[in-house]
Amino acid sequence: MFVLGLQGSPRKKGSTAYLLDLFMEEAESHGAETKIINVGDAGIIPCKGCGFCEKKGLCITDDDTMSLKIFSLLRRAEVIVAASPVYFYNVSAQLKTLIDRTQTLWSRKYKFRLTDPAARYRKGVMIAQGATRGDNLFEGISLTMKYFFDAAGADFNTFLTYRNIETKKDLQKNEKIREEIKNSAKKMIAPLSKRTKILFACRENACRSQMAAAFAMFLAGDKIDAVSGGSKPASGINPLMVKVMEEKGIDMAFCMPKSMEEALFQYPPPATIITMGCGEACPLIPGTRVVEWDLPDPAGKPLEFMRMVRDEIEQRVSRLTTDYS
Repeated sequence: MFVLGLQGSPRKKGSTAYLLDLFMEEAESHGAETKIINVGDAGIIPCKGCGFCEKKGLCITDDDTMSLKIFSLLRRAEVIVAASPVYFYNVSAQLKTLIDRTQTLWSRKYKFRLTDPAARYRKGVMIAQGATRGDNLFEGISLTMKYFFDAAGADFNTFLTYRNIETKKDLQKNEKIREEIKNSAKKMIAPLSKRTKILFACRENACRSQMAAAFAMFLAGDKIDAVSGGSKPASGINPLMVKVMEEKGIDMAFCMPKSMEEALFQYPPPATIITMGCGEACPLIPGTRVVEWDLPDPAGKPLEFMRMVRDEIEQRVSRLTTDYS
């Protein structure tokens, strides 16, 4: 399970960062892998409003951190936690820059009619704090985050707001706020931590294991913690795999290959490792079952061959997930 934090305050050690850290620490205590991005330092270029993503499905700015890293992290995350102080009744400019760039994700969802495989169970959390007491203090943030989480493929079901907060000291002496943050994190993370973990493995993690994990997420991600990895991960995913998965309505554009070691980093260890037929060496984990699917390698083969492998994987995963329905 992976939880991504978006720290939107320009003050990297201020009250907003403190609140986000509380949430992430609680998530880690329940076995989640976490990562926090200080968006003001991330080098995100603002949206140019050019409409390129609505025509091509990708952002015209393809060489900044947003395109090279953050899109992939948003897709990988099962919980996205954004945090920001109130700036003129909305989020900070730093966080808003990231939000504007997710127009690319909105385009893939609504213009290209593609579904992120984790969208059915991904959760979105917003933590906001302001120095004043106004009744309408968080209304602008609420509307902005509603549409951000929709574009990012997350259910925006937790909005934690705190008024009359001037400094981090105001939070540190408030036990009630700390408990609310921790309880919210526990409520969100605990059910996901109880899922059965399955690792889909192949050599490069560029094609077959990616498809298998995506189908498992799409069909039963609320019951199965589906991860994938490779013994010798490639530098990028197979573009033909992306194309044939789009034919099924599933968006794989921002997936990144990773090693089996990275996939196994998260606790708990997998209940099952399913290999794709590459003869890859799987780690010996007590209590973990290893299953060999022996699927042909579609790398370098024509599109029709990739479709055949995709359909075989879909059928096998469909049979697998019936045990978790």
